[in-house]
Amino acid sequence: MSRVGKMPVTIPAGVDVSINGDQINVKGSGGTLSLTQNALVKVTNNDGKLAFEPANESREANAMSGTIRQLVNNMVVGVSKGFEKKLSLIGVGYKAAASGAKLNLNVGYSHPVNFEMPAGITVATPTPTEIVVKGADRQRVGQLAAEIRAVRPPEPYKGKGIRYADEKVTIKETKKK
Repeated sequence: MSRVGKMPVTIPAGVDVSINGDQINVKGSGGTLSLTQNALVKVTNNDGKLAFEPANESREANAMSGTIRQLVNNMVVGVSKGFEKKLSLIGVGYKAAASGAKLNLNVGYSHPVNFEMPAGITVATPTPTEIVVKGADRQRVGQLAAEIRAVRPPEPYKGKGIRYADEKVTIKETKKK
């Protein structure tokens, strides 16, 4: 059995998990998330701990038990604590401004780039060169951060652009005569 799939998911106080047919619903202070249950995995709730077992002995069921376990764990952590991604803008005149559900980026183009935040995702700019994306759904937070980074990815010669806060950009040496 999958090593990840063997570990149970503990449900913290204030989080409600319900298993209805083919849906797993997780509700907490951060919102409500749902996941379609896979037929290859059996999910059981035992005294505040969720257990995941493969429905049969196939390799796919074994792998899927670990995948479903981690997806449900991400949902539980998301509705209780939430997820966040930090981005930083490197470059002269590069700045970001968040107002409500909109993000306005000035990153060296002749026009500003505007992003509309989807429901459940919040964006903040503590300083004009920092962006913090927060939300309960780990996949959507990461995807939105990747889309913001793709507006102006860091270039390899000066390192200018939008990068993750913990990202290391290798600077190339310029061509010599």
